[in-house]
Parts: sequence; C-alpha cells; structure tokens
Amino acid sequence: MKRLVWMGIGVAIGVIAFRKVTEAQSNLGPEGLNRAVGRLADGLYDFADAVRSGMHEREADLRTALGVESPAAPSQVAARR
Repeated sequence: MKRLVWMGIGVAIGVIAFRKVTEAQSNLGPEGLNRAVGRLADGLYDFADAVRSGMHEREADLRTALGVESPAAPSQVAARR
C-alpha cells in the first residue's frame, strides 16, 4: 500500500513538473529559450572569470606576503624529485 501511495505522489510530481516546463517553454518560444540558455551560459562564464581573477589576485597577495617571486615551473619541480 505504501508503494502505491509513493508511486502516485511521484506521478503527480512528474505531471506537475512537465506542465510547468511546457508552460515555460511556450512562453519563451523557440528563440526565447535559446536566448535564455545563452544568457545563463554567459552568466556562468562571467562568474567563472571573476572567480579566476580573484584567485590570481589573492595568489599574488600571498606570494608578496611570503616573499615568493614566481611559481616554480613544472620542469623545476620534477627536477627536484
């Protein structure tokens, strides 16, 4: 009996989600959906660039504070081992 109840709940959630997605898709239209996905991707790339920039700035601050001139090249690290 419990399985039947949970299956019914799952089916209801699936139907509601499908209706919402279909409604959103019809409101945006084919071009609108592409633009929305493009804006989302652009936002993610901008966020990643901002994070990378912040990481580089912080690394430069740490290197200055520790007195380290430049990062060790991979060949130098391999030669030390």
